[in-house]
Amino acid sequence: MLHNIKVSHSPHIRKHHSTQSVMLDVIIGLLPAVAASLIFFRAKAAIVLTSCIVSCVVFEALCNLARKKPNSLGDLSAVITGIILAFSLPPTMPAWACVIGSGFAIIIGKMVFGGLGANIFNPAMAGRCFLTACFGAMMTTWTVPATIDSQMPKMGETQNWSISTSATPPSASTVSPVPAAITSATPLALSKEAIKSKAAGKGTSAETVNNIFKYMVIGEKGGCLGETSAIALIIGGIYMLLRGTISYILPAAVLGSAFLCASIGWLIDPQYYIAPWVHLVGGGLLIGAFFIATDPVTAPLTKKGMWIFGAGVGALTMLIRMVGEYPEGVMFAVLLMNAVTPLIDRFTKLTPTGGKVNA
Repeated sequence: MLHNIKVSHSPHIRKHHSTQSVMLDVIIGLLPAVAASLIFFRAKAAIVLTSCIVSCVVFEALCNLARKKPNSLGDLSAVITGIILAFSLPPTMPAWACVIGSGFAIIIGKMVFGGLGANIFNPAMAGRCFLTACFGAMMTTWTVPATIDSQMPKMGETQNWSISTSATPPSASTVSPVPAAITSATPLALSKEAIKSKAAGKGTSAETVNNIFKYMVIGEKGGCLGETSAIALIIGGIYMLLRGTISYILPAAVLGSAFLCASIGWLIDPQYYIAPWVHLVGGGLLIGAFFIATDPVTAPLTKKGMWIFGAGVGALTMLIRMVGEYPEGVMFAVLLMNAVTPLIDRFTKLTPTGGKVNA
């Protein structure tokens, strides 16, 4: 009877769901954030999303052809990689850079390991990490939403854009008549500025960021394409939890450990460390908790392992935000924890019925 036993890579679905149906649920969960990105960033969002999704699909198809493997596009994982990669990029990212990042995500982050189920690192985060290393200036140019910048072109409009930078959005009276993409510091960048000014005893106060909490919840602020609207990400996360597509453990562990770490800094010095609830809706923490850390391929298999993994992602994210040089740390935290996932699985093995785990 052993010849009837089939061993395959994760994800191992225990319910009556196919890999395709699970991936489709994730795509549906991402749709509220997709809609929010199109509302706030208009044509720019459409260009980045389309470039990443189409590129990921094409690169995966080409890899299958080169490896003489069956077509794997039907599992929809390439589409999800494209959406999440696009969500982690600035709206100003040019299409050619999106193609390069997508190529790295699929070819190096996924297919060289053997495809879905065999990759060690989250492909979208691998692609974003590559783009951060290669195009640092592009990856840190943040456009304010269309609801602030009335000159941002509508869907289908084509205009030449120039970039003008400022710490805060200018008033209507100071906007140049020439169409320009107004850029501003993200809430996390302002938070980092406040922390760095702590030693000098002057500069930006954390209160500046705390006061824009409601705009961070809605999404009316600068930032990566899909990370700005917290409410859209929460809606998508709740949908996946209700569908049973993801376990509550990983989001709870990521957000819980991040809240705890942020609370320590805030309680020590609330003047320079932003409130913990502001950290939760800022940057990529929500998309990381619901859509990236929950990747069944790169996350641990056991419940205990999931708690450890999620707590590590949340703690590392806050360590980078509050102590490190970067204002955001979700990408690095996820990739670092991906690297230790095999070790976590090894030390959290389940005890078989009637026996002990082999050493």
